[in-house]
Amino acid sequence: PFFVNRGGLPVDEPTWERMWRHVGRIHPEGERVAQRIRGAADLPKIPIPSVPAFQPSTPIPERLETVQRYIRELQYNHTGTQFFEIKKSRPLTGLMDLAKEMTKEALPIKCLEAVILGIYLTNNMTTLDRFPISFKTHFSGNYFRHIVLGVNFGGRYGALGISRREELMYKAPVFRTLSELIFDFEEAYRRCWHTLKKVKLGHCVSHDPHSVEQIEWKHSILDLDKLTREDFRKELERHARDMRLKIGKGTGPPSPTKDRKKDVSSPQRGQASPHRRNSRGDRRPSGEKKPADSKAMPDLNGYQIRV
Repeated sequence: PFFVNRGGLPVDEPTWERMWRHVGRIHPEGERVAQRIRGAADLPKIPIPSVPAFQPSTPIPERLETVQRYIRELQYNHTGTQFFEIKKSRPLTGLMDLAKEMTKEALPIKCLEAVILGIYLTNNMTTLDRFPISFKTHFSGNYFRHIVLGVNFGGRYGALGISRREELMYKAPVFRTLSELIFDFEEAYRRCWHTLKKVKLGHCVSHDPHSVEQIEWKHSILDLDKLTREDFRKELERHARDMRLKIGKGTGPPSPTKDRKKDVSSPQRGQASPHRRNSRGDRRPSGEKKPADSKAMPDLNGYQIRV
């Protein structure tokens, strides 16, 4: 299917060019069809979802439900064309600029885009901890990848995101432990005939939208083929404890921002990792070692195949 712009608003040319190239490969007159659709005056107006706005008194759980409702209203992108290019190595401020573009264009999104959008829409909820959770599953000889935004409010865990499957995105913050949340996702995968193979957990994301730090996507990598059930649970709780300790101690200097000195470079995981390994409170789970080259570009292609 070919998506026209919601509400008849103009879309930036690079986005339309990418869509035309994709349509042109499967339809000889794709660009002409697109121009005819854009010029049609009798097409119904497609409603643009309203970006959530909250009163200071609105409870956090209610805000999370509203954010999830907005993400769902954008709809899942089934076209096979990635409308927004997500580079996970970009600093947080760049990803937040991309999230603003998502709210402006209001095009369908996939799960990685939903995570970036979830971070953007919850930045003002300073009592809410946000961290990425990635899943790798196996089904019918193929591997599939999915990602959601884990949240922790008042000691209760939940998740925001989008998926083709209802049970693999939003989780209300009602789970007492991180392991309970992950086991709930595992059971949801089992109902879809998928076997959970790996879980990757990141650290908490800064609430500063101008931070030039990178999101830590893979602080803990847990390989279920190498862990017993009890060890898996212990590693999940260890990661949750590491996040609490990091937040409680306020380790490290404040997040560098655009307004600070230009010679302040964004911290690299490779520089911090020796301190994590030597510190009992911050040590990483033993399920799997982090790759040595932290500067390598992440594999984004895998995130285009999801449940």
